This record gives sequence, structure tokens and C-alpha cells, in this order.
Amino acid sequence: MELTFYKYQGTGNDFVMIDNRDGSFDVSNLDLVRKLCDRKFGVGSDGLIAIQNHPDYDFEMVYFNADGSQSMCGNGARCAVAFSAFLGIIGGKTHFLAIDGPHDAILSGDQVELLMGDVKNIEERSGDFFVNTGSPHHIRFIDQAESYPVFEEGKSVRYDAAYAPAGTNVNFVQPLAEDEVFVRTYERGVEDETLSCGTGVTAAAIVYGSQHQQNRVKISTLGGNLSVKFQSNPDGTFSKIWLIGPAAQVFSGKIKIDTMDRG
Repeated sequence: MELTFYKYQGTGNDFVMIDNRDGSFDVSNLDLVRKLCDRKFGVGSDGLIAIQNHPDYDFEMVYFNADGSQSMCGNGARCAVAFSAFLGIIGGKTHFLAIDGPHDAILSGDQVELLMGDVKNIEERSGDFFVNTGSPHHIRFIDQAESYPVFEEGKSVRYDAAYAPAGTNVNFVQPLAEDEVFVRTYERGVEDETLSCGTGVTAAAIVYGSQHQQNRVKISTLGGNLSVKFQSNPDGTFSKIWLIGPAAQVFSGKIKIDTMDRG
């Protein structure tokens, strides 16, 4: 059996995209998901996204990390919006469903503005911070992010007993200006550094912005530039959180999955 797939990237975070409106791709086959994401034996990506029909929304985004686990993915959601527009499902605006609930998004050219879920609070943890932006994120402020041992330090925090058993994503944040930061992320589910992480930069922007009375923060990542705007509320919560940045189709193709499934 041949599977038609598309490859999308959002600031270097890359995804295998599947139009699964006919339900022909078995999203419960996690072994196949992992093989498709494998960079040696499959297409290769940080995750896989299936676009499916839903009676109450424009579409449903079913997202998997490269290891087959599931979580909310901000850059993946922005790519899902761009892919759904390519498929003709949506126009310039959409209301869709993800694992953490409903989302709105606005598409203009290659720029996708994604409305994230509300954030309840920022937790301080031994000088670092923790924020859940649909996925869990540990935030650590550092100097010289370009030379920082992201893999080693990220893996250590990701598997720390404090986050057991599910673990956490880990973001290392270097301030560049009062409204700008550079972020590198060790991503749970990929188990390595990724070029960008949408929920991670959102978490970093909320922590940094709240510290510097900024409601819009520019973010540089290894894969490109994003921005996050949000509203700080008197009760310590955050709402109207928008993740903004580019999403683009890289290529499309076909892959034989019957032999992969058996392998």
C-alpha cells in the first residue's frame, strides 16, 4: 500500500502531514508512526500530523511526536493550518480541534497566527520556571545559549524525578532585549534538541514577558523567528495567547507502508 504524504516545516520544526479525512490511515498504529518519522528508514520528521474530519470543527489535528507519544504542538498546529488551507478545507481563518481542545488561527501568506490555550500560572522551581502551554515546559534563563550543552542539560531535566513519570520539555532562554529572547529546546518525544518548539517559545515568552512588563515578545530560534503576544490577567493567569510565525510545505511524495508495517 502506498501512502501519500506531505512534508511541512515551521521554523525548522518538521512534520509528516497526512490527509486522513477518509480514515484510511490507522492512527492507532504507533509503530508505523514511529517508522515514518524515522530519519534513516522513513520520511524523517519531529512528528506526524493527520488531518481528520470532525462534525463540530473545520478539522481535527491528530498529532504524534516522533516516538509515537501525543501532546499539543504549536508549530505542528501552525503547519496543520497551512496544510488544511492547501487542501482547500479552510480559507484565511479556522476553528479546529487539537488534543488540548479547540483553537482558532489566522492564515496570511506563509504566516500563521495560532490562538493557544489559556495558561493558569507560572511555577518557580529552584530559580527556574515551569509553564504548561498545552505541553509541559521547564524554562531556564542562561547566558551564551549558542554554546550551551542543550542536549546534556535538557536530558537531565527532562528525566528529573520531579517530572516523573511523563517528563517535561526543557527550554534554555537567553535574553537579547527587553522584548526579545533566543530559545533552544530539548523536546520530549523527540528526545533531542529541535530547531524550534512552538509551545516552548510560547512558555518562554510568557515567563520573560511577565518579568519585563511586555505583552509581545520576539523569539529567535535555530530554525527562524517567531513572536508571541498575550494578555496578563490580575489573577496570575494568561489569555489571548497568540503564537505567530511562518509555516511552509517542503515537499510531497509517496511511501510504501505495507513493508514498513511488517518490518
